[in-house]
Amino acid sequence: MRFAGNVIWFVLGGAVTGLIWLIGAAVFAVTIIGLPLTRAAVEMAKMSAFPFGKEVVHIRELDARELDATTAVTGAVGFIFNVLWALTFGLLLFVAYLISGILCCLTIIGIPFGLQAFKLAGLSLWPVGRRVVPIELAQAAREANAQDRLAAYRRRPA
Repeated sequence: MRFAGNVIWFVLGGAVTGLIWLIGAAVFAVTIIGLPLTRAAVEMAKMSAFPFGKEVVHIRELDARELDATTAVTGAVGFIFNVLWALTFGLLLFVAYLISGILCCLTIIGIPFGLQAFKLAGLSLWPVGRRVVPIELAQAAREANAQDRLAAYRRRPA
């Protein structure tokens, strides 16, 4: 089902939205300062072209790093770049995915495609700090993080 869904998605609009992501990546790659946006845009272009079987997770879910000086600075810089992206290409992509999602959900067959479009709409506004991974890896990372948090709660004195 993933393969068929990805092929249909790509033909019916995924190629266009993926191209918009890549254009945004190229625009921000021209400036040295925009390189974090370039990485995020390329990651989201992969997701936009072939979304079935993939999930987007925050980088902290994958590396399980705690808050320290480095993660605080990178988080603040990421926030600034996300705002910059949202004000440029993010809004365009958000509207495109939102319209696409509504149109897809008008038919029963299109509902899975509409759900993917709505997921991508939310991600299109805030891509920096996100990574595209297979669904199984995302579940494993979240499960490992949950186990770590549970172990931390159990170690706390009551």
